Amino acid sequence: MLETTIAEIGPPDPVAMTAARDLQARLTKPAGSLGALEELSVRLAGLAGVCPPPLPEPAAVAIFAGDHGVHTQRVTPWPQEVTAQMIGNFLAGGAVVNAFARQAGASVTVVDVGVAAPLPFPPADAAPTTASTDALSAEAPSGDAVPAPTGTTLAPPRLLDANVRRGTRDMTVTAALTRDEARAAVETGIRVAGELIDAGAGVLLTGDMGIANTTPAAALVAAFTGVDAEAATGRGTGVDDETYRRKVDVVRTALDRHRPDPADPLGVLAAVGGLEHAALAGLILGAAARRVPVLLDGVIAVSAALAAAALAPDAVGAMVAGHRSAEPGATVALRHLGLDPLVDLGLRLGEGTGALLALPVVVGAVRVLHEVATFDAAGVSEK
Repeated sequence: MLETTIAEIGPPDPVAMTAARDLQARLTKPAGSLGALEELSVRLAGLAGVCPPPLPEPAAVAIFAGDHGVHTQRVTPWPQEVTAQMIGNFLAGGAVVNAFARQAGASVTVVDVGVAAPLPFPPADAAPTTASTDALSAEAPSGDAVPAPTGTTLAPPRLLDANVRRGTRDMTVTAALTRDEARAAVETGIRVAGELIDAGAGVLLTGDMGIANTTPAAALVAAFTGVDAEAATGRGTGVDDETYRRKVDVVRTALDRHRPDPADPLGVLAAVGGLEHAALAGLILGAAARRVPVLLDGVIAVSAALAAAALAPDAVGAMVAGHRSAEPGATVALRHLGLDPLVDLGLRLGEGTGALLALPVVVGAVRVLHEVATFDAAGVSEK
């Protein structure tokens, strides 16, 4: 599946991009007055291969969840049990991502790709490593639809059981994953992308949950970009100075032990990655193969995006950087990918929250091409 998906990912369509630039120049506004939105609309036209591109609606958030063996190195004060507890919160609709998703009219799908503890809300009719259509339609425990502000209703958050293993190994001692486990997680992300798109999603948003997951994210950023461990490592949930220094040392130790080769992205994911990172890389690849945009969230997402880009460089054409995370590794990764974030609010929550806040900007960029009149059509004189 991975090789087939990579083979289906192609470069942006230059004809559609030229058409979008030409249309932008003829709309009733000064040239360039919409700033970054204009180039974003051009990129999305190139991805879709048509101008104007389809509106990026409806939106689907995929939250991949996993635990980490490196948690034993005391890189975070939060207990590992919080991962499973937060999944319960997602399913009950009580997390920040749920609030933002309701505001945006986006669906939320939670995917257990590597949670250590058995979850309290197991999905119905789902094989352990298969993202099934039945599981995608499973309801949250309450079974209640959540009203959206527009007067429509959103389906309750859904849970997929795609657990590859019960958390990764400690990457300071041994590889976090085997190559087969890393591949299985990537292919889970590809399957989820395909099923969400088949269900009608016009844009996918990355989400994540995993206590200690900013530590492997920092290792991935350092491995793929070549920066020092300290430049890639942030304070995550807001750790104190002592824990931060220990976290940097842990990242450096893992990198020194494994010497991951960025030319072998699956090997990098296996050595120092997390199951949610690998699955997010797969989600990006799956969307790129279908020429559907992926709105990236924070440092977990952009570290996964580095892996996706290493596997298929043209996948960058499907990526839209939602926001600039407060984690320093996110800025390093975005610079390496050549992506400019749409918003910068100092966020570092994850879950998909920053991507959701940026979603209206992405929709607006495309809506301009669909709805704004040209100078000729409106009878407005040009300069």
